[in-house]
Amino acid sequence: MKKVLQDLSFAETENLILALGEKKFRAKQLTEGLLQGKPVSQISSLSKPLKERLLQEYEDEPVKIKETFFSSDGTEKYLFELADGHLIEGVLMKYKYGYTQCVSTQVGCRMGCKFCASTLNGLIRNLTAGEILSQILVVNALHKTDVKGEGSQARAVTNVVLMGSGEPLDNYDETLRFLKNITAADGFNMSARNISLSTCGIVPKMYKLADENVPLNLTVSLHATDDESRARTMPVAKAYKIADILKACDYYFQKTGRRYYFEYTLIAGENCDETHADALIALLKGKPCHVNLIRLNEVKERTLKALDDKAAYRFLGRLEKGGLSATLRRQIGVDIGGACGQLRASYLKENET
Repeated sequence: MKKVLQDLSFAETENLILALGEKKFRAKQLTEGLLQGKPVSQISSLSKPLKERLLQEYEDEPVKIKETFFSSDGTEKYLFELADGHLIEGVLMKYKYGYTQCVSTQVGCRMGCKFCASTLNGLIRNLTAGEILSQILVVNALHKTDVKGEGSQARAVTNVVLMGSGEPLDNYDETLRFLKNITAADGFNMSARNISLSTCGIVPKMYKLADENVPLNLTVSLHATDDESRARTMPVAKAYKIADILKACDYYFQKTGRRYYFEYTLIAGENCDETHADALIALLKGKPCHVNLIRLNEVKERTLKALDDKAAYRFLGRLEKGGLSATLRRQIGVDIGGACGQLRASYLKENET
C-alpha cells in the first residue's frame, strides 16, 4: 500500500515538494487540490510530470465512495472503499446550521460492545490520519454547492463526529494527527469546538488527550451506572472503572474548560427503569456534563432490544427533574442502517464467498 498525502501537514507537504526539486508554491496548489477532495491525478494546477512522481509513492484516491444510501429524513450514509480494498462507513446528518459528518477511525473495532455492529468482525486495521480526513474531503466535495462560509474556507461539512467504526483512542496517534491537521489554519481549518470525539472510556488516553491542547467535545459511552452492569454490554468496563472515567473527565474539563458529554443508550430491560435514572442522577449531578440519551438501533446479530418512545421520554423527564442536563437524541437514518457498523457488516455478509 502506498503512502497517503492527506497524512501530511502543510509544512510536511512543503518539505516534500522541495525535496522533489519543485518551487514551494506547488505545495499550496497541491494542498488546495486535496482539500477540494480531488484525486492527485485531477489537480489541474500541477504539471503532469509532478503528478506522476507523486503517484509513484502516494495514493491517488485513498478513500472512495463505493455506495451512497439516502434516508427519508435527509441523512446520507456512505460505504467507503480504501485503497487496499477494505471498507469503512460514514454518515452525513443535515441540520439548519450546517452538515455534521460521522467518520470512522478504524476498519472494524476490537472493543466488543454488545450493542454495536462495528465489532462483529473484530479489528482489521487502524486508519491513517489522512484516511480519516479523506472521508470528510470527499463528502465535502460531493456537497460543494451546500457551503457555509466564503472563499477558501467555504465548507459544506461544518461539524465532525469521531463516532463511526472504531475506537478513536485505540488509534491514538493517527487520531491526534488527524485532529491537528483538520484544525490547522493552513489546512481544513475547522474549529476544535466543532469536533466531537466519542470513546468507550480508555482512561490513560483520555488524560493524554486533555494535555494535547485540542479543546474538542469529549463524549464517553457510559450506558450503565455501575461497573458490573456496564461490563455486560461493554467489555472495556473490566479494565476501566466508572469512577476512574469520571476522574479523567473532570481532568479534561480542568485542562480545556470544555464540559464533557455522556452517551447513554436505552436498552430495554437492561438500564432504563426508574432506579437506573436515579442512579445516573446520583452519579453525575453537579458535574459539568450533558447526557445524550440514545434510542438503540437494533442489530439483528444481537439480542438487545430498543426502549419504546413513551418510556424513553419518561426516563428523560426523570433525569431533568433530578437536575441533570439531558437530551433524547433524535433518531436518524434508521431506514438505511444508520448505526455504527451496520452498513459495512451488511455488505460483508451479502458478499461472502
